Amino acid sequence: ILAPMAGVTDLPFRLLCKEQGAGLLCMEMISAKALQYKNKNTKALLAIHPEEYPVSLQLFGSDPKIMSEMAKQIEDGPYDIIDINMGCPFPLLTMRHKGSGILPYPSEVKVLLNELAHYPEMKFSVKMRLGWEYYDEWRQVLPLLNAVPLTRIILHPRIGRQQYKGMVYKKELRLFAEMCQHPLVYNGDLHTPDDIRRIEEEYPDLDGVMIGRGLLANPALAMEYREGIVLPREELYAKVNVFHNRLFYHYESYLQGGTQLLSKIKPYWEYLLPDMDKKLKKAILKASHVDKYLEAVGIALMSKNIL
Repeated sequence: ILAPMAGVTDLPFRLLCKEQGAGLLCMEMISAKALQYKNKNTKALLAIHPEEYPVSLQLFGSDPKIMSEMAKQIEDGPYDIIDINMGCPFPLLTMRHKGSGILPYPSEVKVLLNELAHYPEMKFSVKMRLGWEYYDEWRQVLPLLNAVPLTRIILHPRIGRQQYKGMVYKKELRLFAEMCQHPLVYNGDLHTPDDIRRIEEEYPDLDGVMIGRGLLANPALAMEYREGIVLPREELYAKVNVFHNRLFYHYESYLQGGTQLLSKIKPYWEYLLPDMDKKLKKAILKASHVDKYLEAVGIALMSKNIL
């Protein structure tokens, strides 16, 4: 499953990941409040392509009424699943009891889940952390989730305060898996096919895995896992070259000016090919004009520069 990533899992990125073997595609998280106010940028994020199916739309918010109204608004939309975000770790959201910030407040979780029960024909999932501040906050939340119909729970076994650093709480993950009455999907620190297989061996009852930054680093990861291979570096770099060029020319077709284009495409390189020569990657990230950027990318992906 492709994880929802703000500013990343837009339509062209999702389609490219689908081509490389990803299963369920999760769209960028959508603010329920922004959807209510018909925000122009939010509306653009709702677009999907027939080749994407199955597709999951992720909603975040803390106001149960607004979440319920927006679920009703998209009830007849082309989305297979509506995912409720209880995992985002960013303080700007968590301080408002959104994302993982809602986990210390099981009474708020219960009210939110009660609203979603008004839509029995819709399929819902929940993506969550173990907690926001403490690793055992999930223990008061999971019984509430078990009591409602969900297609799956996706768990990143860290707390929100950690963001993406520090240890994964494997003991809590095991307890969560034992107590969870829904299909459980693992998310977090999956960067190689061996990482995926190791998790599957440790937790054989998992319903699947969700990958975010691992697919940003290596867009061919899902394909490598499915086919049981690891691409030679030269072949991987060639794939990344094609992947990048298709993304670049798609964004170029509708973004206005080089500044907008570079501000959209350069952040991918914060994660893409982490083993790339640091000087070559720095040249990509420092490029301030499109021609210099493309030159830097071309040099970095040349076969003679692949270590």
